[in-house]
Amino acid sequence: MNGVLAQLLVPLIVVFGGVGGLGILLLIRGLTPTEVATRPRSTLAADLRRVSIMAGRKVPVAVGAGLFTLVVTRWIVLAVSVGLVVFFWGALFGGAAAERAAYERLEGLAAWTESLRDTIAGAVGLEQAIPATANAASPPIARAINELSDRLRVRVPMTTALMRFADDLDDSTADLVVAALILNAKLRGPGLRDVLSSLASSVRSEVEMRGRISAGRRGTRKSVQIVVAITGLFVIGLRVLNPDYVEPYGTPLGQLVLLFVAGIFGLGFYWLRRLATFQMPARFLQTTPTDVTQGAPR
Repeated sequence: MNGVLAQLLVPLIVVFGGVGGLGILLLIRGLTPTEVATRPRSTLAADLRRVSIMAGRKVPVAVGAGLFTLVVTRWIVLAVSVGLVVFFWGALFGGAAAERAAYERLEGLAAWTESLRDTIAGAVGLEQAIPATANAASPPIARAINELSDRLRVRVPMTTALMRFADDLDDSTADLVVAALILNAKLRGPGLRDVLSSLASSVRSEVEMRGRISAGRRGTRKSVQIVVAITGLFVIGLRVLNPDYVEPYGTPLGQLVLLFVAGIFGLGFYWLRRLATFQMPARFLQTTPTDVTQGAPR
């Protein structure tokens, strides 16, 4: 009997370790941004600085949580798992602030598009209408509008200024509005007011859709947070209050089983995050270094 168990132990170690490692790797891969090569260099550098600052703040908390779990339970696998969950907590269950910021930015874009339409209706050219609407822009996009106005004042070409304005907003829906303005700046044709009216309605519809999606994801995110917190407290509570019941997990084989369970949790988190991620349409306006160089004032 012992010989049979010994023969089965190696395959179990391989399977449990493989599933656990795969789950954790998929979870980390799902929490790591991948589409960074197409972003402007300045934006990428700012993102990297922000990530490094956030990581510096999270590491002590994650290490502290892992050490506390290790002292209480003496389980290395659980301690590492808790540390990883604490470190990636914002990526797992966060995103509400970014969603709200994008929502407010689109709402401000819709209001600014309507304001620009009404200003152009007074027989004012696009070069004069944009600076005239800068003071009335909503706070989420006020900085981008002011920078666009400043570029026009120093005689940056309209097309280049609008392309950089699209990069500042960094939203596929904003690209539609900017593309209409670029076409009008190049062709100088009539009908811009009607186009801006249609685009403002489209942006309003996009705002409503994102609001509904965000509300549904908010409830799901809260439910998952509660499940994770209760599960972690339940395991630690069992270890403290009834150590005999969970004593088998303290053995090497028990730690392997715990790694398997952690991998299953990682796979579940990865799946939930994929479901909860709103796939934004790809942007079609991108500023190249040539555009920036040509747009520099002489």
